[in-house]
Amino acid sequence: MSKTLLKLDQVNTYIDQFHILQNVNFEVKTGEVTVLLGRNGAGKTTTLRTIMGLNNASSGTVTFNGENITKLPPYKIAKRGIGYVPEDQGIFYDLSVGENMRVGMRTEDDATKERLEWALDLFPDLKKFWKKPGGQLSGGQKQMLSIARSYINSNDLLLIDEPSKGLAPVIVEKVIESIDKMKEQTTVLLVEQNFYMASKLGDRFYILDDGVSVHEGSMTELEENEEIKRKYLGIA
Repeated sequence: MSKTLLKLDQVNTYIDQFHILQNVNFEVKTGEVTVLLGRNGAGKTTTLRTIMGLNNASSGTVTFNGENITKLPPYKIAKRGIGYVPEDQGIFYDLSVGENMRVGMRTEDDATKERLEWALDLFPDLKKFWKKPGGQLSGGQKQMLSIARSYINSNDLLLIDEPSKGLAPVIVEKVIESIDKMKEQTTVLLVEQNFYMASKLGDRFYILDDGVSVHEGSMTELEENEEIKRKYLGIA
């Protein structure tokens, strides 16, 4: 039986005077892809940033591997074993692909080198353009670099924010394939507007609506529930 790896309990987050997350609750189980869904502005990205300590929770708790990480700074949270792929990819445009990968490494031990080789096999474009500046990659290649860089460390959990955004359908399929393979090695919390990608990858889902947790369940249940998809996701 899968154990709870990450838990948010009554989490509230403000940005300036705006109350973004309002008593948010959800759990991520080991070995699964949990998808966080909701319309634009629902608070999905703020949720990931709060988990990483980039936005401070004003109340509530974020528990990871049984430890309360709510008040830890981002670098300590990353060291605990959480990787983060932000919506804007967060790569260094002036550094080469290889330099981007090395900057992302916490260590250069044999296990890290093994994961690097696995990532390069998964994303052969990165190997092909190893010496090319990150800023000169296509949108899909930048996304691949961002995902691969977060994978090469020994992370128990990957937070991935909208990996399909702005990508052509053929590249979306490649990203789906890559995350599907990654979930054999690590647990994933995925924020995604593309319901096709979410349904292909997700085991469980949570829906946020105006910063409030409103629905949860298996992805199979959501696929069959037209009313919830229409009301909270705008899917006809």
